[in-house]
Amino acid sequence: MTSTELLPAPPPRAAARRALLAGSAGNLVEWYEFGVYGCFATVIAANFFTPPTGAGTGPGAGSGSGVEALVATYASFALAFFFRPVGALLFGRLGDRLGRRPTLVLVVGLMTLATTLIGLLPTRDAIGPAAPWVLTFLRALQGLSAGGEFGGAVSLMAEYAPPGRRGLYGAWQSFTVALGLLAGAGTAAALATVLPATALYAWGWRIPFLLALPLGLVALWLRTALEEPPGAPPPAKAAYGDRDGQLPPGGAVQARAVVLGIGRIMGWSAAGYTFLVVLPSYLQSTLGTSFRNALLTTTLVNLGFAASILPAGLLSDRYGRRPVMLGGALGIAVLAFPLLHLLQSPDASPPARAAAVLTAGALVGLLAGPGPAMLAEMFPRRVRCTGLGLAYALANAVFSGCAGLVITTLTARTGDPAIPAYYAAGACAISSLALLTLRGNDHREPLR
Repeated sequence: MTSTELLPAPPPRAAARRALLAGSAGNLVEWYEFGVYGCFATVIAANFFTPPTGAGTGPGAGSGSGVEALVATYASFALAFFFRPVGALLFGRLGDRLGRRPTLVLVVGLMTLATTLIGLLPTRDAIGPAAPWVLTFLRALQGLSAGGEFGGAVSLMAEYAPPGRRGLYGAWQSFTVALGLLAGAGTAAALATVLPATALYAWGWRIPFLLALPLGLVALWLRTALEEPPGAPPPAKAAYGDRDGQLPPGGAVQARAVVLGIGRIMGWSAAGYTFLVVLPSYLQSTLGTSFRNALLTTTLVNLGFAASILPAGLLSDRYGRRPVMLGGALGIAVLAFPLLHLLQSPDASPPARAAAVLTAGALVGLLAGPGPAMLAEMFPRRVRCTGLGLAYALANAVFSGCAGLVITTLTARTGDPAIPAYYAAGACAISSLALLTLRGNDHREPLR
């Protein structure tokens, strides 16, 4: 049976474009929030994790150590990531059993609610020690929803993709991640430019979180109009076999695929968060860069990331996932130290610094462009949402969620400003070994 017979109206091409837009919109909302949180880490630390002294809020308010508060902020950030695998299992199972559409509607609604509530949350000055705990709870809700977002969205895009275009369609997931991070960094940079520091710390930081509400409502509207991908089984059919919840035949094979998938994307996860999310607070706390300049630098690195994603997806459709992703992983492993040294050098010119961060972002894009399609091709349809979602969530929990915590803690303890380069280069070197197991023709095979 052809996809045309399954989807008589609208035509498959129009349905594919609509699926691409609906899947991408939710990703943008999710990663916009993560970008905002990363950019405002020092502000959140001052408002939620630094004990008040009665001196008001602002840069340096509170008697506790700024580094300790920043570590606590990143600990909350990491905790949200460790809820992602739980969300991947929960919502992935729903997506494989009940369909992609209802799951994607549910996860973007939960993400929008949690992000909006963060923008309304009283600070530690207002409600005391309860503030960081409530913030951490909302981050956990975001982690649950984010865990289900990736598996459902990538499955939807890959299953709707025309022949020979899975890499490009999957790359849109990563591209909207870049747009979300860029929107978060850009919004933060704009606020830091137009607001004085006291206003930014007192109330201006709330604005980006509250903007997630209209963005999320648009994503919800797009997703409620979705249809299930071509060839989708009836919702009543259990994707996991028996009603007792047993894994389907070949469960051990799928578990090995999850482990291999983690290895293939660990470099993407580690380097992506090191350069795209953790960089603002690293530049401020370690190199003494101003808040405004740190955000402008992060905006540039996200621009480089965004610019390379779709071309990387297209190249992977033509030449295969392996050469493109290996190029990105090996490039980061080799260039991480020179690029970071350039940022640290007081003699480096602004154009040289800009070129360094653009290059770093572009190398991460070589991993992120083909990555979603590569993961989708590793799992059969009946477990695709769960399998690829779990691989992605576990890699992100360990290598992304812990990036800020590990880099900030180790830099403070060792005094070595090259810790981010060790972290990104080491993960990419290991990831390169796993990427060597990719077969050259996987991108041409039909989805299982």
